[in-house]
Amino acid sequence: MRRVKSFSLLVLLGLCMPASAWAQPQDEDVADEPPPEEEAPAEPPAEEPTSESETPQDAPPPGSSDPEEVATLEENETDTDVQVAGEAEVSLPEKPSVETPKAEPKKEDEWHRGYFDFGSYGRVVAATDHQGRAPRQSNIVAFGSRFDIADNYMELELRREDSWLDFGAHTKIVATTAFTTPVFHYNGEFDARLAVRNLFIEERGLGHEGLSFWAGSRMYRGDDIYPLNWWPLDNVNTIGAGVGFDNPDTWTFVRAHFGIGQPNNPFFKQTVDRALPLNQFGAAQVAVLDRQRFIGTLRAEQHVRIGENGGIKFVGYGEAHSVPSGQRETEVEDTFEDVPKETGYVVGAQVGGYTGERDTHINLFIRYARGLAAYGDFANPQGQGLDETVNGAREILVAAGGNLEVGIATFLLGAYFRSFRNASEALDFGDVDEGIILVRPNIFILDWLGVAVEGSYQAQQRGVLVPEDGSDGRTGDVQQQMAHVGRVGLMPFISPAGRGSFRRPIIYAVYNASFRDRGAKALYPDDDVFGLRSVDHFIGVGAEWWFSSSSYGRGE
Repeated sequence: MRRVKSFSLLVLLGLCMPASAWAQPQDEDVADEPPPEEEAPAEPPAEEPTSESETPQDAPPPGSSDPEEVATLEENETDTDVQVAGEAEVSLPEKPSVETPKAEPKKEDEWHRGYFDFGSYGRVVAATDHQGRAPRQSNIVAFGSRFDIADNYMELELRREDSWLDFGAHTKIVATTAFTTPVFHYNGEFDARLAVRNLFIEERGLGHEGLSFWAGSRMYRGDDIYPLNWWPLDNVNTIGAGVGFDNPDTWTFVRAHFGIGQPNNPFFKQTVDRALPLNQFGAAQVAVLDRQRFIGTLRAEQHVRIGENGGIKFVGYGEAHSVPSGQRETEVEDTFEDVPKETGYVVGAQVGGYTGERDTHINLFIRYARGLAAYGDFANPQGQGLDETVNGAREILVAAGGNLEVGIATFLLGAYFRSFRNASEALDFGDVDEGIILVRPNIFILDWLGVAVEGSYQAQQRGVLVPEDGSDGRTGDVQQQMAHVGRVGLMPFISPAGRGSFRRPIIYAVYNASFRDRGAKALYPDDDVFGLRSVDHFIGVGAEWWFSSSSYGRGE
């Protein structure tokens, strides 16, 4: 009873308290402070023009770039690290600024502004052939059409942008995770294939407004040829660091970088089982051969402006590759052989023109690679010369890519010729000459509805051993094996971002027919349907997007 009376008394006192008692001012210091003002996030710093997508290839590109594999900038936008075909060349109506952007005047006690941004590139394809088999690309060249691209690929990028107003500097931290085929909804396996494509910090404007530094893991790319999902001049995957300098007054841009890598193949590493020390039970893996690839790059870019928005771009590019010497265990245990040092280099150039009207541009590339550099970043070099190195390998490449946009129509172009010889003096299957020419018109029936038609021709020549006197043996002379493939395709699509070859996102349906000759069928193993059929069909639906990505531009 006493408890009930006490509770009633407390309730009565609470009801009788004046309302003003619940609205007393806070601490005097806090009460005098004005409420914090909302600040508009600082725009990311403008960077030098460059060009789309891995798709990747993996990717691809994007940019393809795979990794694949791919994208383009909105008109008049130049803010991107690595651009894609058509971006840089046509998106330069104003001088790029290298000053730290400020959304509003700096307050007296303000020293920092920052924000998070999210970007992505992705493509998803569901397709089959005319017999219900799993989809496959029918290209015979190394960098063929992406029209019947069959692998699903996605990049998720989280980016942190910070402006340090006291120093006029800007920090960008980029983390890009990539996922590729297969996906759960296709094979029912709760698993994923993923990779880290970018993980780096870049500083701009620290010490000088045109200076930039970066360190970390990065896709380091220039301009691509989008319909081939390929970066023909510079496409390096590396862990390292780089420096750049921009002069917006003269439209000059310079980039240098140094990095390392160790592809997972026996050219770079050999591990063997060895007994544990001090008579312990068991064995351990010991790296007998353990050497890394060292690579440095240098890129210089100069623009000559024509009119208000147009111009010509000149690019000079070089790479230096090196792998140190080492030892490898032979098939006889505890017997070792010396592995010599390997070196290589790349020299290349690019000239491009752009009008500034939509995404119209043209790029021409030439590239010569020697030694280790002729095999690519992740290759296991084959075909050593008499000195037991690959220093004699060589590759020459000539390529062209472009885009024309006029009214309701756009026209994509991609073409290249490539000749590769390994270090072995004798002609063999690894020696190849190949090329492709591709044209893709896009006609917009409505601003958001269009249809693409693509035609391409591919040819490849390899050195192969042929049977002698019709026998089944491989003892005859080495001859050149020629292969040819022609392809035509149709792709209706919807593009809510409007007209343009590089407007994204898109949703599409696709049909592609490939016609291969006897030489092309001979490139496939026994019982492979591509080796049995002269005509193949690719039927599917898909989607592709990119936005706010350091790897593929900002896109729409």
